[in-house]
Amino acid sequence: MGSVLVTGGAGYIGSHVGKLLGASGHRVVTLDNLSKGYAGAVTCGPLVVGDTGDAALVRSILKEHAIDTVMHFAAWTIVPESVAQPLKYYLNNTCHARTLIECAVEAGVRNFVFSSTAAVYGIPETPRCDAETTPTCPINPYGASKLMAEQMLRDACAASGMRHVILRYFNVAGCDPDGEIGQSTREATLLIKVAVEAATGRRPGLSVFGTDYPTKDGTGVRDYIHVVDLADAHRLAMDYLERAGASATLNCGYGHGYSVREVIDAVERVTGKRLNLSYAPRRAGDPPELIADSTRLKALFGWQPRFDDLDRIVQTSYDWEVKLAKGSVVDGRAR
Repeated sequence: MGSVLVTGGAGYIGSHVGKLLGASGHRVVTLDNLSKGYAGAVTCGPLVVGDTGDAALVRSILKEHAIDTVMHFAAWTIVPESVAQPLKYYLNNTCHARTLIECAVEAGVRNFVFSSTAAVYGIPETPRCDAETTPTCPINPYGASKLMAEQMLRDACAASGMRHVILRYFNVAGCDPDGEIGQSTREATLLIKVAVEAATGRRPGLSVFGTDYPTKDGTGVRDYIHVVDLADAHRLAMDYLERAGASATLNCGYGHGYSVREVIDAVERVTGKRLNLSYAPRRAGDPPELIADSTRLKALFGWQPRFDDLDRIVQTSYDWEVKLAKGSVVDGRAR
């Protein structure tokens, strides 16, 4: 069993993947520049502080640690920021991804698992997105930067012996059920994270954008997936590639959604706190409903989610937020 390089492994999703891989017996090496992540969130293996755009550093890591698989999470992810600063996103998410892919091909890395996003679909014609049939038409630089990286990876793999799995996420939420690590993201924008921050008093309230969508209660509907189930999908993707599975692009979600109103109700139910809500018009580019079709993911990997329950997702998020509020999290890890 070779080693796994996890880029962005000190961040929210990458740290949960690294923990799961370490618990599964894999040798994990983390590369992170700590611009958003925390050194303490890396729970196994060495942490190399640096950037995926540093070709010399990447080459040395791949060689020194005999890396067989690269899992690439390092990216900027805030949609409004990508609109305001597009070149920042194309540099990190696209150009640096190219450097990483090139180094991996040169080093003879066999497998590459890429963290992508539902933002590549833009505003789909139907709520349910299928990775094989739903057209990709990103409407912001974040989605475009990820789609470009996807295509580079496909082309590089077609021209070499490397194989890949691209996982397109929908709305990631929740935290490590063990309470060791969690979502410590500064200035977070994800709904459940923002809502539990409001419940603990770390934010003054929560804004609801749009109450006139053609949905059951007028608020937007999204497919929320627990971060541990997402991490398990990455582990299974690597196992699949190690069994000589063919390259694939797959959605990762539960296949059903909750409205903003339903999420707020769940947060108030779980925490026993009434949130201070304000209402605003729809944000440009927000589709009414976005749901993952993960049929192929389950068929190829045998993926079986364990945390497909909104209250449980909220509970793990809230438990972590309480620790942050109490000051019992140091450098991304609970003490």
